[in-house]
Amino acid sequence: MNPFFARSSFLDMEVLRPLSHIMAYWELTWDPAKGKYSEEECSYASLLNQLIDEIDTTAPPAKYHDNEDRLAEHVIEHLKWPITKAGNRWIGGDYVSIIEQGGFHDLNEMDLIVAVAGRIQAAIDRGQLHYDDMEEGHRIMLGAVLSIILYHRTPPNNPMS
Repeated sequence: MNPFFARSSFLDMEVLRPLSHIMAYWELTWDPAKGKYSEEECSYASLLNQLIDEIDTTAPPAKYHDNEDRLAEHVIEHLKWPITKAGNRWIGGDYVSIIEQGGFHDLNEMDLIVAVAGRIQAAIDRGQLHYDDMEEGHRIMLGAVLSIILYHRTPPNNPMS
């Protein structure tokens, strides 16, 4: 999975910068000797490297939207949001917000992780072998889901709290 994320020009801007209010250092530097992003204090690089490793060992589902639908169902059940599914789309709320809020009821972010693995496999199946090469809309959505996972995994005693 590291080659999919290696030396990305967009990953830090799209995944980590939205979290810069939590940990200040959002810019990534690729370490070619270690084959991962350089880990710095007050940075998400360590958590991102761990997440990439976890995604690498996750079997992608045939239909990743099923995992995202479970997150939306958590939002309906626990938060009572008036959202409904019409065809392939959720109506009545911002999709990223639905996924983020549903993630609070996703044990160890498993549905989020499986959905990410599925999104990456779908990109690879379409010949998009690197994060930066993904179709923009799908890349932005993948980046948002990665941010959500990292947000949920931010330690409560992080140095910026």
